[in-house]
Amino acid sequence: MQNDPFRIRAHVADFDKIVQDIVHRSEAVRATIPMTADVAYGPDQTETIDLFFPPGKRSGLPVHMFIHGGYWRMFSKRDYSYVAATITQAGAIAVIVDYALMPKVRMATIVEQVRRAKQWLLDNIHDWGGDPANLTVSGHSAGAHLSTFLFNSEHTPSNVRAALLLGGLYDLKPLQNSFLANEIAITDEEVARFTPLAHRHDPQTKATVLVGANETPPFHQQADRFKEHLLQQGSPVTSLVLTNRNHMDSVRDLGMPQSQAGDCLTKLIANDDR
Repeated sequence: MQNDPFRIRAHVADFDKIVQDIVHRSEAVRATIPMTADVAYGPDQTETIDLFFPPGKRSGLPVHMFIHGGYWRMFSKRDYSYVAATITQAGAIAVIVDYALMPKVRMATIVEQVRRAKQWLLDNIHDWGGDPANLTVSGHSAGAHLSTFLFNSEHTPSNVRAALLLGGLYDLKPLQNSFLANEIAITDEEVARFTPLAHRHDPQTKATVLVGANETPPFHQQADRFKEHLLQQGSPVTSLVLTNRNHMDSVRDLGMPQSQAGDCLTKLIANDDR
């Protein structure tokens, strides 16, 4: 599978450097932003969230849930603490979600886990100073894919005001012929059940679809197709191609409020359509 467009490491020259940078940024955020780590949202040991809080009074705060990527098979919430910098600066509680990884579990388990995390927030975040009626979500890559299952027709009304989807995977079929065939072996059943392009979505959820300008063609194609899919269903959706950004530096930017991606996240939380 030479030149596999889904093998991110082959198309991002400084992949390891960026990963190291976001890990360091995450360590700094955990050391400086008030947080509560490893709150259980379900019975499995992998079902935990980290909560980060903005300064000031904790009452009626917006709530933002972030789901990390890694092709459902790598990374953890601790690697993505840095995203909380933008979320808390926007005045919201940041909820960084952990989930079990493939191939130890299958995709159905992960989808149910992120849904369980959302339900935990709706039921409990008030006790932590959050407003469950002002919940937004975001995800990157596989995390963007998982985020769509928080506002699809199986969860309508979804109680998700808005969703930011960055570098997402909305059609799983091409992944069966990628390098992932040897790593997680996505099944035909998983393609049928968990391809977002095959689902209807809550028209009350505003979606923002982002993709880096330097991403490989399939990521642009999938972003365009999913945007059109939502529009055809009558869902409010905007899209943006991030200038001079690839699959990895675009997600790093989520932790930088002044970046294009960080600005989109800030405006999503603030309900600012400008």
